[in-house]
This record gives sequence, C-alpha cells and structure tokens, in this order.
Amino acid sequence: MNAKPRFSILFVCLGNICRSPLAEGVFRSTAAAHGREADFNVDSAGTGAWHVGNPPDPRSVAVARGFGVDISGQRARQVQAGDFSRFDLILGMDRDNVRTLLSRAPAGASGRVHLFLDHAGCGMTDVPDPYYGGDDGFTAVYHMIREASEALLARLE
Repeated sequence: MNAKPRFSILFVCLGNICRSPLAEGVFRSTAAAHGREADFNVDSAGTGAWHVGNPPDPRSVAVARGFGVDISGQRARQVQAGDFSRFDLILGMDRDNVRTLLSRAPAGASGRVHLFLDHAGCGMTDVPDPYYGGDDGFTAVYHMIREASEALLARLE
C-alpha cells in the first residue's frame, strides 16, 4: 500500500522567531488534533536572516506552551530559493512578507505564495508582529493563528 502524499506548507514572517514558528507549531497541533498530522509537511522561515539558528522568541514559546504546543525545538532560518519548489503552499504572515516572497519567487512559483489569513478564509488581514509589544500581543496572535489554522485545515480537506 502506498502512503498518501504529504502536502507541504511553509509559514513565513520577517525573522522567523515570533509569528511563523507559532504558525508552524499551531498548524501541526491542529492537524494532529484532527488525526491529520501525517498528511502535512510543515515548516517555517523568515524573509530576513537576523535570527538564523536562534530559537523562537521566549514569549512565543511561552504562549504556545500555555496552550499545549511546544515550539522550543524550532530554529530560525531564512527562506531559500529551493523553498519555492519544495513547498506546495507558502503563507506570509503579513502583506510585506508576501511582497518580499513574490519578489524572490522564480517564474511559475508565485501561485504558491499567499497571505496566511486570507488564504485560510479569515479575510485580507495581516497577522500583526508582536515583537515590540507585550505578552498580550503574543496571546492575540496565537488566537488569530489558531483560528486560521482550523480554517486552513478545513479548506485543505
């Protein structure tokens, strides 16, 4: 019996330490809760290289842990050219991320790049960057990502 092909998703933000690691972890958790974890290959990256090799922001780790999601083992990386062929879907957390991704996408790959919340059916809205704010911003972002992950999973069924 052949294994079902995995659908691959790359979540992208600016530095890959706040929003996209949360999205990676939350989507994995959401898929697992629906018995669909094996159906997806999920990763995250940043458009910038400032934090490459670093763990997620401690506030992202803490808010995820508070909701039963462990993202502490993730390490930041920058989007690479090969990601545009390796992933079926590349989801930017905000419109700036999407513009940057589209400017780097090779010919024929731009159709894989979308705004996360819009593609999930939650509206043409950005996931705000909580980096310069307080803990409540990370909690708000977590809830946005959880809702969008549920919607995205339903859309991909």
